[in-house]
This record gives sequence, C-alpha cells and structure tokens, in this order.
Amino acid sequence: MLVFKFGGASVKDAQGVINLGKVVSGYAGNQLLVVVSAMGKTTNALEKLTNAYVNSDGDVHEIFDELKAYHYQIIAELFEPGHPVFDEVANTFVEIDWMIEDEPQDDYDFIYDQIVSIGELVSTRIVNAWFNHEGIASKWLDVRGYIHTDNTYREGVVDWAKTRESIQKDFPALLEKSIIVTQGFLGGTSENFTTTLGREGSDYTASIIASCLGAESVTTWKDVPGILNADPKYFADTIKFDELSYQEAIEMTFYGASVIHPKTIKPLQNAKIPLLVKPFTDPDAPGTIIKENAVNSFAKPVIIVKQKQVMLSVSAGDYSFISESHLSEIFGLFAKNHVKVNVMQTSALSFTACIDFVPERFEKLLASLKAFFKVKYNDNLTLITLRHYNDESLAEVTAGKTILMKQTSRNTAQMVVK
Repeated sequence: MLVFKFGGASVKDAQGVINLGKVVSGYAGNQLLVVVSAMGKTTNALEKLTNAYVNSDGDVHEIFDELKAYHYQIIAELFEPGHPVFDEVANTFVEIDWMIEDEPQDDYDFIYDQIVSIGELVSTRIVNAWFNHEGIASKWLDVRGYIHTDNTYREGVVDWAKTRESIQKDFPALLEKSIIVTQGFLGGTSENFTTTLGREGSDYTASIIASCLGAESVTTWKDVPGILNADPKYFADTIKFDELSYQEAIEMTFYGASVIHPKTIKPLQNAKIPLLVKPFTDPDAPGTIIKENAVNSFAKPVIIVKQKQVMLSVSAGDYSFISESHLSEIFGLFAKNHVKVNVMQTSALSFTACIDFVPERFEKLLASLKAFFKVKYNDNLTLITLRHYNDESLAEVTAGKTILMKQTSRNTAQMVVK
C-alpha cells in the first residue's frame, strides 16, 4: 500500500490536475491513498481573506470572488458544463459565505482554521472528480473524521489512539476497491470543528495515515528534483541528495528546510517507512529517499534560509540576572502563545530569541512579556542555518550582511542577519 502526497504547485492549474492523473495511473495495481494540498497559492489567498474578515480592513468579498473564479476556471477546463463537481465545489465554498455574513466573534486561530481549510476540501473534490472522469476508480474522504486532534487551532495535536482506530477501521476495506483521495493539513475536534496541523502540514497528514496503515512508503511529489542542499531561489549550483537518514532529515526540517513539514519524519521513522521526495514533472526520476541507515554524503553544506524573523531581547526591569526562574516564566509565555524559538542566547542580564514573525501571535507574546519584563526587538531579519559547514561557506553566506546573533556547534552554525 502506497501513500502519495501532492502539494499545491502540482495542482495549480488544469494541466497540473491532468498530470497528477497520469502519475497516479502509472501505479495501477497498487493500493493507493492520495493526499492533496490546496491548489497553487490558495492557502495564501485564504489567509488574506481571513485577515480582511477579522480586521474589517479589506474587501472580503472581492478576495473571495477571485478565489472562486480561479477554481471555477480550472474546473471549466477539465469538465463539461453540468458536471456534478461544479455543485460540489460551490457547496463547499458556501461554508465561507455563511461565516463572512456575520461579524467575527471567535478567536483568530479558530476562524483561521474554519476558513483556510476550505482550500483542501475544494482541491480534493476536483482531483477526485478528475480521477473518476479518467476511469481511475477513486473515493473522496473527509479527513476531518479520521485525524482527530485537540482544540489547538492552527496547530492541532493529534490524538493518535483515536486516529489510528478510525483509520484502521475504514481505510483498508476502501483501499481494496479504489484509490482514496483526501485532504492534507486538516484535522477535526470532538466538537466537529476543523483544525489545521500547521502551515505546509500536508506532508504530516500523509505520514500520519501511512504510519497507521503500515504503508510500504510515502512519496511526496514536489516541483524540485528531490531534496537539495539549499533553496535554488537563493543559491546557485545546488546539489541533490540521493538519500538521507531519518536523523539528518529531522535536523534539516527542525531548522526550517521547507521541502518537508517538521513533524513528518518521526511517525515514519517509528514505523520504518521510507519517505521519497520526487518531481511530479518527471515521475521516473529517482528523487531522494529518506530511510533507516541511509548513507549521508555532504559534498556541500546544507543551507537553510528563514525570512521574516524577529529577534526579541528580554530582561528584568531591575537589572537582576536572568535566572532559571526567569527563564521558566519566559518559556511559559512562549508556550502559552504558541510561539516557537528558532535560536536563542542568554547573557547575564537578558534572554534573546529569534522567532518566526506571525503577527497576531507576536503581538500577544509581546504584550504578555511586557507585563513582567523589559522587551526590545528587531524585525525583518533573516535566519541562516548551515549544517556540515566550513569557514568558507560561513564567509560566503554572510558576505555583505550584518550579523546580529551567531551560534556554532560541531555540525551546525546559525546566524541572524540583516
């Protein structure tokens, strides 16, 4: 049994959906479960819509109309008028219509998940309809009834026992008859509200399902030839890894490598399920395989760049040392506001941390910290991480930049720069 995950770039237009069908048809005879992300930049558009709705500072309906038109254009290029998928997609979009008719009352993270989740529900409707149109027997499933989470909106914590029971109860019999098409990124609470698993969380969805079913492998289909040592948008002469160990992949994702969601690897490692990263434009290419006992070879260092960073410096108001009790209180506030630390340092009088800039969470964290501490910060920064670095590579990536924080260990160097 195989699990495939297709990201937004692979289904950004009608030709992408057609290509997805061709990729899947090449695996006829296999039990196959397909996890699909929202189409193209739909998640970004839905985030924009959410912000406009919550803040009442934008044309919500104009943003929504553009998004609907984008999807209806794809459908029109794939299907004849009157195909049932037109109504299926329209009925899914109605969920947003109902929400934005009223003034926002709920917490931002809750609203975010109810709106942004629509992207995956729509994309999978379209993909499933295309499969059946092409004679590929498939069944659409709502993953929210199978991946059960707590009420941590925007980063739902999976209830593994309940999730495993639900998936193992229904999926095996369905896979005997057809392909399953379901959504990445989404989960559901016991109250039947939608949660998301964290930005770019579709890889994690595939990992969860694969581990519950004991899949032979997971393949995530990307617009790159495999896992590269650096993002080709920022660096020339990148190299592809033929294979990586679970441990190295976990390290890379922890530091922000965007090709795989950080939580993806652990469930696969526990179940000894290999993860393949392959290009959807060239399905026969070998890509990269992440597995147990892989041979890691680093002819060049791994370079990971994270933009939109904020560096916070926290100190006691009375100039006392930053003690363990201070740190405990500070980390408690970070955890309460669901803010992760990317790199940190302590000195006698201050604690400094670099974090992703997520506006609504940052503002809450800032207010919480200022109630007890003095806080200063710099924004619009970049965090650069090098794995398996050398002096030459360090000098190259920091040339012409101002370094605000630097840490080096045996294998890893991190620098906050502007």
